[in-house]
Amino acid sequence: MKPTDILINEHRIIEQVLNCLERMIERCTEQGRLEREPARDAIAFFRSFAECSHLAKEQTLLFPAMAELECPRGCDSAELMAREDVDAHVHLRGMEEVIEEASAGDTNALKRFVQHGQAYVDLLMTYIENEEDRLFPQADRVLDEGQQRVLKESLQHDNAESRCGGSHEEFVALADRLADHFSVPRAHLIED
Repeated sequence: MKPTDILINEHRIIEQVLNCLERMIERCTEQGRLEREPARDAIAFFRSFAECSHLAKEQTLLFPAMAELECPRGCDSAELMAREDVDAHVHLRGMEEVIEEASAGDTNALKRFVQHGQAYVDLLMTYIENEEDRLFPQADRVLDEGQQRVLKESLQHDNAESRCGGSHEEFVALADRLADHFSVPRAHLIED
C-alpha cells in the first residue's frame, strides 16, 4: 500500500458520507423537512474527520513532502487548501445554522440547507478528484522509496483523529451508520 492509498481510503469514507448528504437532500426535498439527527451527525463527521483529521494529515504530512515538486495549475497544494478551507466552512456553517428550522419544515431553511449541502458535495468531490487525478499520482512518481516509507509510517501513526474528537474507527462507524440509515453503499477500501 502506498502512502497516498491511505488518503484515498479516507476519501472513500468522506465520499460515503457525501453520498449520504445527497440522499438527505433528496429526502428533505421530497418530504418537506430535514431529519435533524442524521444532519447533525453528517456535519459532525465532516468537521471532525474531513476537515480536522484528513485535511490535517494532508497539510502537515503530504503537502510538506510535496513542497519542492512542480505541480500543474489546479493541483498545487496551497491552491487546493485555500479553496477547501474557505468555501467548505461557509457551506458547513450554512447547513448547520438551519438544521432546527429545516427539521421543522421551514421552506426557506430547507432551501438554504439544500443549496449549501449541494455546494459542499460539489466542492469536496472536485477537491478529491483534483488530488487523486493530479497530486497523488505525482507524489507516487516523485517521492522515492524512502520518502514513501516515511510518509506512509507518518500517516499510519498520525494522531490527528484523537485531536479531532474521535478515533478512525469511530469516524468510520459514524459513516457506516449514516450509510445504513440512507441505504448508501459502504466504501470499498484499498487493502494493505
